[in-house]
Amino acid sequence: MAAAATAAVAAGPVFWRRLLGLLPGRPGLAALLGRLSDRLGRNRDRRRRRPPWLLLAPLLSPAVPHVTSPPCCLCPEGVHRFQWIRNLVPEFGVSSSHVRVLSSPAEFFELMKVDCLESTLEKSLQTKFPSDLRVSILLDFTRGSRGRKNSRTMLLPLLQRFPEQVRVSLFHTPNLRGLLRLLIPERFNETIGLQHIKVYLFDNSVVLSGANLSDSYFTNRQDRYVFLQDCPEIADFFTELVDAVGDVSLQLQGDDTVQVVEGMVHPYKGDRAAYCKAANKRVMDVINSARTRQQMLHAQTFHSNSLLTQEDAAAAGDQRPAPDTWIYPLIQMKPFEIQIDEIVTETLLTEAERGAKVYLTTGYFNLTQAYMDLVLGTRAEYQILLASPEVNGFFGAKGVAGAIPAAYVHIERQFYSEVCSLGQQERVQLQEYWRRGWTFHAKGLWLYLAGSSLPCLTLIGSPNFGYRSVHRDLEAQIAIVTESRALQQQLHQEQAQLYLRSGAVSSATFEQPSRQVKLWVKMVTPLIKNFF
Repeated sequence: MAAAATAAVAAGPVFWRRLLGLLPGRPGLAALLGRLSDRLGRNRDRRRRRPPWLLLAPLLSPAVPHVTSPPCCLCPEGVHRFQWIRNLVPEFGVSSSHVRVLSSPAEFFELMKVDCLESTLEKSLQTKFPSDLRVSILLDFTRGSRGRKNSRTMLLPLLQRFPEQVRVSLFHTPNLRGLLRLLIPERFNETIGLQHIKVYLFDNSVVLSGANLSDSYFTNRQDRYVFLQDCPEIADFFTELVDAVGDVSLQLQGDDTVQVVEGMVHPYKGDRAAYCKAANKRVMDVINSARTRQQMLHAQTFHSNSLLTQEDAAAAGDQRPAPDTWIYPLIQMKPFEIQIDEIVTETLLTEAERGAKVYLTTGYFNLTQAYMDLVLGTRAEYQILLASPEVNGFFGAKGVAGAIPAAYVHIERQFYSEVCSLGQQERVQLQEYWRRGWTFHAKGLWLYLAGSSLPCLTLIGSPNFGYRSVHRDLEAQIAIVTESRALQQQLHQEQAQLYLRSGAVSSATFEQPSRQVKLWVKMVTPLIKNFF
């Protein structure tokens, strides 16, 4: 009987893999069978040591979204394995020459340096013809209103002087309302939920990052940044997204009051369910309409009866090279029941096969239970980069906030202990970033397929992979899939440069005096970990 069971386990992967070969396009059923194969092929000794619930982690995560049409043999979009993402969001095919990865705050500052906004607006008023220059700024209400001198007070003069050209929207989470809103003080009220998206738009170009625009992000606070130059379709999408979130936000007025857009439910005075439903529709309309546009553009470009050759297109004045890179905007707004980024991230972690390598980084190591289970329950190798206490943004803060780095140490130690108890120290490794005089705020991941020395996919944007990013805040990042060796090398260089300033975490790490966590912090951390 035991021998038969062993034989079944050994034969299982072969059977399922053969069955997978009969399922073209790898739809959801194929993905489920693949996960079953992975489960059957797992080393039995390690399986005995792992809690039974952990074995189910990949099976319980979302199946790979079904690819609604077979791979296209006429166009480059049919060649990469991540095309299932386009069933959730618009797919933007671009040339890798339009994508530039930045590596430092200094580069970010040089890119973001523009002429004085006020003088530019002034010049637009002096032209003989009406100017179409518009400035739209989307901030979080609680964070943007903190203190006597804040983002609102900084922007008021601009708004007062150019009321027809400047729009300042302040997103207020619908979860901060009633007695809770009255009792929670400034700064702490930001833990309930934020507008956390970091996207910077200039005409037809876009910068995606996790960085804010305060001084440290231009000098000594390490983050990640990508510049999408002359990508009008992507710029249009994010412009519409910012406008949509702006429409469901409070509008700053010249007298420092705020008003709701006409016809919109108030975010914290009105009915919460009605507000969230309206916000969901406004944002999803942007995503779905852009997705439809891109599908139509794809069909016209590659499937039209009058399909042009590249020579004909060049003769007609279209000098754009064929795409070798695909951009997918991933939006997470759980208060509005929009969880695209969560679905895509979980699927990527689930589908990473044996031999693949995932480099994952976050300035605030506090993975959701779902992400943690997938890291521990799947077969890819993981290198997780996190902030050492000294480069945590809260290090040295006054009051209760000063204990936050210790709370992250406690969470890190618990995760490391779990890795060790499962005997996975070789497959899942932690590394801590350290740089004297700097803080660390980088987040995202790089995926290296089995046998490849270069990444083919990266996630970059605002999410931190923690509870707040998934459940409380408004987040946006992009998945970049590329077949360009030059862009892959850029991404690899970015990853290597970050990890170069890190040290491996071991049991000895937590014996250091600076890693001793006070008892009260250990007791409080489980109660508050979902708020930071």
